[in-house]
Amino acid sequence: MYFRIPLLSGYIVAGVIAMSVSCKRVEHVWTAPDTASIPHNTSGDLIRYGRDLIVHTAVYLGPGGKVAAISNGMNCQNCHLEAGTKFMGNNYAATAANYPRYRDRSGTIESLDKRINDCLIRSLNGSPLDRKSREMQAMIAYIEWVGMTVNNGAKPPGSGIRELPYLLRAADTSKGRLVFESKCRECHGADGMGKYDPLTKEYVYPPLWGPRSYNNGAGIFRLSKFAGYIKANMPLNNAHLTDEEAWDVAAFVNSQPRTEKLFEKDWPDLNTKPPDVATVPFADTFSAMQHKYGPFGVIVKSRKKH
Repeated sequence: MYFRIPLLSGYIVAGVIAMSVSCKRVEHVWTAPDTASIPHNTSGDLIRYGRDLIVHTAVYLGPGGKVAAISNGMNCQNCHLEAGTKFMGNNYAATAANYPRYRDRSGTIESLDKRINDCLIRSLNGSPLDRKSREMQAMIAYIEWVGMTVNNGAKPPGSGIRELPYLLRAADTSKGRLVFESKCRECHGADGMGKYDPLTKEYVYPPLWGPRSYNNGAGIFRLSKFAGYIKANMPLNNAHLTDEEAWDVAAFVNSQPRTEKLFEKDWPDLNTKPPDVATVPFADTFSAMQHKYGPFGVIVKSRKKH
C-alpha cells in the first residue's frame, strides 16, 4: 500500500511499503516523487530548473554552457541516474536528509552546497558555483524535493551506492579489460571517450577516462564505490555482472589516464582514510598500488590489529 503526504495542492506518492514473501518482515522502500506533483509556482519553477541542471548540466555549465563554462561536459545524471531518482543508481533519496554532516574527507561539517560543488570540482572536473547563484539554489531545491519524505538522518533502502564485499585478491585490470571490451565498449567506445552528440552538446554515454571524465578526486575513483555502482547499474538497464567482474572492470577503468589534481586538505586525520583511497600519504605501510587495487581486507585487518 502507499502512504500519501500533502504537497501544497493535491498529494504525491511518497513511498511504498514492500512485504517479504514470508510476511514476517515489513520494510519501507523509498520511491521518488512524481515530477507531475511539482507545484506550478515560483518554488516549483526553481525545482524544475534544478532538475534540468542535473539532467543537462553540460548545456548550462559545460565547455559551451549558456550560463557558465565551469565543467567538463558530463551531466550530473551520468552518475546520478534518472536525475538522481533511480533505485541504487546513486540517487538523492537521503542526500538532503543527511546534510549538513561531518565528513572525514574534509574533516569539517559540510553543507549541501559544499557537497554539490565537490561534485562539480571532482566528478565534473571543473570549478565551483557561487553558493548564492540561482543555479546552486535550484539544484538544492530539486535535491530537497527528491528526498522530502525521508526523515533527517535516515538512509532508506536503495539510496546511495551498493556496497560489495571486498575481494580476497587484488582487482585485476587485465580481466577488467576483457569485461570492458565485451560489456562496456558498445556504449562508452573502444577508447573510453563516450558517445557525444554535437547537436545537443551532451554525452549520450559519458567518457570513462581522459580530460572530459572525472578526475582522481572523484568518489568513484575509489574502487569500492565504482565497483558497487557498476554492479547495481551496468550495463545500463541490463545489470548482470558478477561481483568479480564489477571489481575488475572498475579497476581497469580507473587504471586509465585522467586528470590528476591535488587535494591536499583531504583526510586531515589519516586514520579515517578508507583503505581504497590511493593518494599518499597513508597511516599504514601498505603501497599505493594496494590502496588502489587491493586486496583491501588485509589493510582493514591490519588497522584493527593496531
